[in-house]
Amino acid sequence: MFTRTTHVTLLERLSQGEDRNAWREFCDRYGDLVRGFARRAGCSENDADDVLQDVLAALLSVMPSFRYDPERGRFRGYLKTIVVRLVHRRRCQKPGARLLEQCDQPELDQLDLAAATAVPAAEEIWEAEWRQYHMRIAMHSIDAEFSVHDRAAFQRYAVEGRSVADTATTLGITVDQVYQAKSRILRRLSELVAQQVADEG
Repeated sequence: MFTRTTHVTLLERLSQGEDRNAWREFCDRYGDLVRGFARRAGCSENDADDVLQDVLAALLSVMPSFRYDPERGRFRGYLKTIVVRLVHRRRCQKPGARLLEQCDQPELDQLDLAAATAVPAAEEIWEAEWRQYHMRIAMHSIDAEFSVHDRAAFQRYAVEGRSVADTATTLGITVDQVYQAKSRILRRLSELVAQQVADEG
């Protein structure tokens, strides 16, 4: 389950050595983001899982000497560059070849955004997945802060696109309660995502 430590704290834990819980949290936090990008970029489901493992292997090799410096760029930029390059390598890999025999192991401090040219529309795909990543994190708070009825109304009306009347009838609440649930949850989601983006540094 996702925990609410900051990404900077998580990076510090990863850089200190073999903290299995930190790596597990990294997968909880960023696994869907990495796999989602890989799938949108043309990888199969199996290859998307392999890309995540490639990313973990790449980070494992660089994290012991990694020091987060926001002046050099956000971690999201580093992560994107690694993911884009490894997706490109996975897609171009010759059948039967080992991925890391074909290319040098990526060094985090040598990566740059030119890697985005390796995958068509990489920037747009990454941004779409990054927005969903933030929404998934925010939804954990929504689950804890709002009632079952409010969340069900939001899911049916705002997410699934059911009519307000159908939503109200199905849940046994008023139309006004459906509107209020949608408004409150959307407002809270906006606040949470804004805070998460600010916390990225």
